[in-house]
Amino acid sequence: MTRRYFGTDGIRGRANKFPMTAEVAMKVGMAAGMSFHRGKHRHRVVLGKDTRLSGYMIENAMVAGFCAAGMDVFLLGPIPTPAVAMLVRSLRADIGVMISASHNPYYDNGIKLFGPDGYKLSDEIEARIEALIEQDIDLALADADALGRAKRIDGVHDRYIEFAKRTLPRSMSLSGLRIVVDCANGAAYKVAPAALWELGAEVITLNTEPNGFNINQDCGSTNPDALARKVHEVRADIGIALDGDADRMVIVDEAGSVVDGDQIMALIAESWNNSGRLAGGGVVATVMSNLGLERFLGDIGLQLHRTQVGDRYVVEYMRTHGLNVGGEQSGHIVLSDFSTTGDGLVSALQVLSCIKRANKPVSEVARKFEPVPQLLKNVRFSGGKPLENAAVKDAIEDARSRLGAAGRLVIRPSGTEPLIRVMAEGDDQKMVETVVNELVNVIAEAKSAA
Repeated sequence: MTRRYFGTDGIRGRANKFPMTAEVAMKVGMAAGMSFHRGKHRHRVVLGKDTRLSGYMIENAMVAGFCAAGMDVFLLGPIPTPAVAMLVRSLRADIGVMISASHNPYYDNGIKLFGPDGYKLSDEIEARIEALIEQDIDLALADADALGRAKRIDGVHDRYIEFAKRTLPRSMSLSGLRIVVDCANGAAYKVAPAALWELGAEVITLNTEPNGFNINQDCGSTNPDALARKVHEVRADIGIALDGDADRMVIVDEAGSVVDGDQIMALIAESWNNSGRLAGGGVVATVMSNLGLERFLGDIGLQLHRTQVGDRYVVEYMRTHGLNVGGEQSGHIVLSDFSTTGDGLVSALQVLSCIKRANKPVSEVARKFEPVPQLLKNVRFSGGKPLENAAVKDAIEDARSRLGAAGRLVIRPSGTEPLIRVMAEGDDQKMVETVVNELVNVIAEAKSAA
């Protein structure tokens, strides 16, 4: 079934343009609210957002939709996505919503939905919600005496901070660590610095003054250059870069070098395996994770399981096969002992605990393997299906043949932007660069012809 609204991570698009309009947001509230009626009790939804200007519009539209469906709405304000997932369970809500476009610029926005168990919705439930959005659902809405109410609730930041701190042993202190944290002018601008400070660290903050427009702007996990400079300037032990909704993070070592999600998964997996905590004998990652991670895990007797791109698919595989560490190269790290989704702050705390125990510089502790040469390039397209072009198909087969068994090629449409992503990796860096550049050119030519 072709999905009109939902992509790999909820609904996402440019604010005030389809599908991220107030009308669609209200209908999503109605349809999702109706989908999660589970008895005679007062139904409730927890609704969080990041710091984008359009969050006000989407929030109010969704409140109207949920109230029309007979659900009470608890408004959380700006708060990380993993906090919404946690609060769904903590507050015994029937559904959770995060209004965010994650790492995208301010002019985009999105809607992420969580079930009562705190997990993102399955494809089947999203399809059911899509079908309801397309129907005339007015006759199925709540009667006048059963409409929902909305209220803002206090103390949610404190709940999440305490939750994050409890993922570390009670005796663990971050005293002696100087940490720079880049909050991307996003949802964690209050909670992340507070949690690190309460655990004893010396905290220097970056990008904690959101204004509706500066979320992810030249900062955060997708642009850690300023963080690297700050770490060097203040001689910090480590830098932590979150994205706009704080469900992903990367770190910067004391020398200013970026450590991505693959290295972080390797570090946590090895640590948990040594302590007997790692479940399932391996790690779950996506097809985009570096071959170096797979080789490192194999060398220590662990297996790498790959899924399609999207932390939701990583989580589904983890749940089905009993693994408790997974994630994406981009910095979505899922630690299912603690969270039902990616959690940048909790992942950072696990890294910090490894550093404290090792009592060595981050550059020594957090770099577990030498990445295999890998190159990713994007081709923007506005319509059509360039990957179905005969010349493109032939070029892809030729590229796979040239890379051979020791290399990998991944070509896929982005689930959140109008892009074709072309990624290749292998031990021969020049071959990788040649393959990617040639494929990008062929796809661009096919796009122009279409």
